[in-house]
Amino acid sequence: MDYTGQTESPERARVIAALLSVYILWGSTYLAIRIALESFPPFFMAGFRFFVTGVLLYLALRVKGVKNPSWAQWAAGGVVGVLLLAGGNGGVVFAEQWISSSFAALGVATVPLWTVLFAGIWKRWPTRIEWAGIVLGLGGVALLNMEGDMRAHPAGAAALIVAAVFWAFGSAWGRNLPLPSGLMAAAVEMICGGFVFLIMSLVAGESVPAEPTLRSVAALFYLMVFGALLGFSAYTYLINRVRPSLATSYAYVNPVIAVTIGVLLAGEKVTAAGFAAMLVIVTAVMIVIFGPKRR
Repeated sequence: MDYTGQTESPERARVIAALLSVYILWGSTYLAIRIALESFPPFFMAGFRFFVTGVLLYLALRVKGVKNPSWAQWAAGGVVGVLLLAGGNGGVVFAEQWISSSFAALGVATVPLWTVLFAGIWKRWPTRIEWAGIVLGLGGVALLNMEGDMRAHPAGAAALIVAAVFWAFGSAWGRNLPLPSGLMAAAVEMICGGFVFLIMSLVAGESVPAEPTLRSVAALFYLMVFGALLGFSAYTYLINRVRPSLATSYAYVNPVIAVTIGVLLAGEKVTAAGFAAMLVIVTAVMIVIFGPKRR
């Protein structure tokens, strides 16, 4: 049942805890990705992160007595995992080889705008106010691409757009697929998405460093525990339990957290164009999320 604000206290507490997880933890993962990439190649790093975390979560759930998903549920979880992780997160880790964590988070902030568009596939077309938010958000993306990092690395800028599109489509489609219940959905998605990442790493000819820095190893384990195990599991819970606009509301919080962390801890610079783009995109996302609801 979708969360409407009138559910029982335990359920409300779980929803609030999950929201705080994707708000805060995911906001911090953009800088952690940048640090992990100092030693590890992008696709291997992401594949190791999700595949290992997914397998450990799957085994823990099986030990607790959770039954193995059906073949249909494995297939559905695999499709969503590939779209969200190999497609969505893959675009982010690829882009962050050149683009700062602050602007990577800002580029991904357009996910709710794309989600509203893709909802039309299942006969839920955007309202006028949502169309206004979409147009405003795309204007923010255009403004963001005027920033120096984006102009200097068009491949990274394009990867962020692709990442947002894949993540939004996977989120919208996943609500209409027979996914496993509870945390098993997150485990299946991480196993399948992580496996595809490792194949991508092999095809790309990536090589794993013999002596990665302690800083990068620590960032990788942070991503596994806080970004994948806690953050992705919380998002999987939300996208299957609450309305999509609430589940994707992290998109207007993450950029603010990511920019703050990037500036304070990594000395990243945010230009006037970057700040302007952040204001425009965040405003557009809030219009889409909090605009008038369809009767």
